[in-house]
Amino acid sequence: MTYPFQNPDLPLEERVNNLVSLFTLEEKIELMCQYQTEIPRLGVQKYKHGTEGAHGVAWLGEATVFPQNTGLACTWNPGLMREIGSVIAEEARIYYQRDRAMNGLTIWAPTVDMERDPRWGRTEEAYGEDPHLTGELSTRLVQGMQGDDPFYYKTAATLKHFYGNNNEVDRGSASVSIDPRNKREYYLKAFEAPFREGKAASMMTAYNSINGTPCNLNHEVNDIVKREWEMNGFVVGDAGDVLGTVMDHHYVASYAEAVAGSVKAGIDSITDDQDISFRALRDALEQGLLEEGDLDHALRNTFRVRFRLGEFDPEERNPYSRVPESKLCAPEHADLSLTAARQSIVLLKNEGLLPLQHDLASAAVIGPLANEAFTDWYSGTPPYRVTPLQGIQEKMGDRRVHFHTGLDQIRLRSAVSGKYVTVSTEEHGELLANAAEHAEAAVFERNDWGWGSVTLRLVSSGKLVTETGTGLQAAADEARGWFVKEAFRFETQPDGTAIMKSWEGKSIVLNEQERFVVSGSEDGAGTPLIIETVKDGMAEAAAEARSAETAVVFVGNSPFMNGKETIDRPDITLPPSQQALIRAVHAANPNTVVVIVGGYPFAVNWEQEHVPSIVFTSHAGQELGHAMADVLYGDYNPGGRLNMTWYQSSEQLPDIMDYDIIKGKRTYQYFEGDVLYPFGHGLSYSHFSYCGLALSQSNIRADGQVTVTLVVKNEGHLPGDEVVQLYVKADSSRVIRPLKTLKGFRRIHLQPNASETVSFELKAGDLAFWDVTRDRYCVESGSYTLMVGPSSGQVAETAVLQIAGETIPPRSLLEPVRAVNYDDYQNVFIDECREGGESIRMAGDSGWIAFHDVTFDEAFTAFEARVSGHIKGGEVIVRTGSPDGPEAGSCRVPPTGGRKAWTTVKAPLTGLAGRHNVFLAFTGEVQISWFRIT
Repeated sequence: MTYPFQNPDLPLEERVNNLVSLFTLEEKIELMCQYQTEIPRLGVQKYKHGTEGAHGVAWLGEATVFPQNTGLACTWNPGLMREIGSVIAEEARIYYQRDRAMNGLTIWAPTVDMERDPRWGRTEEAYGEDPHLTGELSTRLVQGMQGDDPFYYKTAATLKHFYGNNNEVDRGSASVSIDPRNKREYYLKAFEAPFREGKAASMMTAYNSINGTPCNLNHEVNDIVKREWEMNGFVVGDAGDVLGTVMDHHYVASYAEAVAGSVKAGIDSITDDQDISFRALRDALEQGLLEEGDLDHALRNTFRVRFRLGEFDPEERNPYSRVPESKLCAPEHADLSLTAARQSIVLLKNEGLLPLQHDLASAAVIGPLANEAFTDWYSGTPPYRVTPLQGIQEKMGDRRVHFHTGLDQIRLRSAVSGKYVTVSTEEHGELLANAAEHAEAAVFERNDWGWGSVTLRLVSSGKLVTETGTGLQAAADEARGWFVKEAFRFETQPDGTAIMKSWEGKSIVLNEQERFVVSGSEDGAGTPLIIETVKDGMAEAAAEARSAETAVVFVGNSPFMNGKETIDRPDITLPPSQQALIRAVHAANPNTVVVIVGGYPFAVNWEQEHVPSIVFTSHAGQELGHAMADVLYGDYNPGGRLNMTWYQSSEQLPDIMDYDIIKGKRTYQYFEGDVLYPFGHGLSYSHFSYCGLALSQSNIRADGQVTVTLVVKNEGHLPGDEVVQLYVKADSSRVIRPLKTLKGFRRIHLQPNASETVSFELKAGDLAFWDVTRDRYCVESGSYTLMVGPSSGQVAETAVLQIAGETIPPRSLLEPVRAVNYDDYQNVFIDECREGGESIRMAGDSGWIAFHDVTFDEAFTAFEARVSGHIKGGEVIVRTGSPDGPEAGSCRVPPTGGRKAWTTVKAPLTGLAGRHNVFLAFTGEVQISWFRIT
């Protein structure tokens, strides 16, 4: 029998509706999760939603590995992103062709989360602190991944994680407070372009709550993403978050409520334990929490994407149906990886030491990252890796390259028995403490990554010590994994000995057989160890540096320690041991280059003051070494730009849970202090001049646009790339606007003495802000300063644009006003209101919210509000002018018995005629949803 859904000439929606209508209820339930079941009678195959592909296809086998996302963002090259997206899709197609049931074509990438805090453990995964840069780069990646065909997808891109996901500690239970302006102008803005322009086919929600509501229950998935932005694909929950609504957020009491609420809020595919999820779906249907039509709606969304991936059509109709196996790790893909790695490298400082001369007689290559090319949790398996040492050795040829990790070599000895630690080769590298003489002892290279994370590499085999089911063994090739069992802590005791702790904080002890095992608890007493230094790594590294013409020190982070998924960084500095190594090498050889290989910004203040040249790269994939050597020796002129502000200290940052970038003065848009390196910063071996900034017109209307042009010239002796950046500052009397905000950028390549006219199309609508008085965007009348230059901290040319837009009218409080639409606040945060919408809740015993420029055309005499008094109740005081200004009235809020219980309160007011800033001051346990003054 032939069904309409099998006819590729019918309209898509007709085919989708027909297929979904043919499923039984039980089949629909078993199609609601990540691993969709097979329906043989309809020819529907098994399908898996979710193949990792952040910067190359991951977890399936060998694939081309590109730089980490934060590195790709430093390219400031949307065209390159599109090419990379296309490669990711090609290689994903090959794995799909090998096993369609397990290797799906819905790719969980790109990560669009805003990086307003550099301490976030997953900073390596996203594109930086600016929504325009993130939106442009992720849009092009999506377009490359999904292809150019008007109907068929090459793969389906899944944007993640929607939204406000920028902390790891307590991410599964925390709620972040985000007001309407921050939401619309910052956090949502980055997601908007990949949907509106990129037409992303899928999206993943975040673990956290937004304003008290778990993201998988957030009505904005339906209201904004699917309706306002017209997303036509499906939404998937993050792994475990739907059931986490019960287990972590404690938001609902049953899994049935969790799945029902998630599906109704727009989750179309559940990424949780499938058996539990199926049972919960059945329970929700039986209890009337869900209807079969809700499942139909979700399945239409998921199968609409599967149809467009070509699954139900003849292969000859789909241009992406047969990708040759030769495309997997193809040479041209490796070339693109090298191009991306080169373009991502940022020259932070250069006092003439770089580029290195090709006839350099000798070089010292030093540091714990010099001979490493790390991958991260979401990396694929590269077909090869080129380390920086290897890249430099290729450049140097037969000339002398001195190499040292700068790490100490040590022996370990039991302070109880006095015996040294050995390694039993016949028992797979098991650590024993049974050697009486140090000559028989195992020698380990100790790498102190800071903040209590130490790895031990057995010198004789190169293997890392790791925790196994039977004890400690020198058996690991890398320190990696969801739980990094190669990371240990050594706690110094008063007598100078050290207690060794495992990755989860449990003490390491010697058992009766003299084998190292992990104790059963964190407070268990460990066996004290004596650490003996065999070789002083820092002194040896300094000696190598002293004997070379130039020293290059490679420092940075491991993608699996001190900052990763589930762990935020404790600080933004380099590990103390690496800082000491840099100083020792520089003291030995002033001609020192510092190369930072990392997934985050770092506070390298001493280095900036003392070291001649500093270079930054992310963990840049398989071609890291070639790319870095090309830059160091001038075979490639660096043009990368920072995608985040590099601060001088974490003391310049608010609490990591403060998501208000406006009041918290976060990112380059609002931060007023001195920084180490500004957003957009990056140097070149060439010098570029800017001149002739011109506007096609100096006055436009709110629906108009202007063309911005200027001439950029390469004044240097080398060809190179310049990233021309357009920023805008709006003068506003109504609200705080950014100091500057990125509105355009172009990466251009210029030969020596060549020039190019660069143009930007700027729409007045791009300069709108979110007007909380009317719940919409507004282009305000006034002057707008346009600034063009090579970074946010270096403006070369400016011009002023006049826009005839709107003047925000005085505010009226006559109709109910949402409390979250405040203009200012103190000591409050945003929570949910179970009656619908959001509410303001105090962060302490008192707080206030302000509503500016309120007009009272006549005497207003009554205050009314919807409130919760929780257990103790409290008071609302209406004031004018300031938080402690004249009191117009007050209202007692009675205890309501809990935060889910709401009541309406009223009170008389006096003295409100005229025009005022109105403040609502709270004491006690007040929570307010809306109010009005009549």
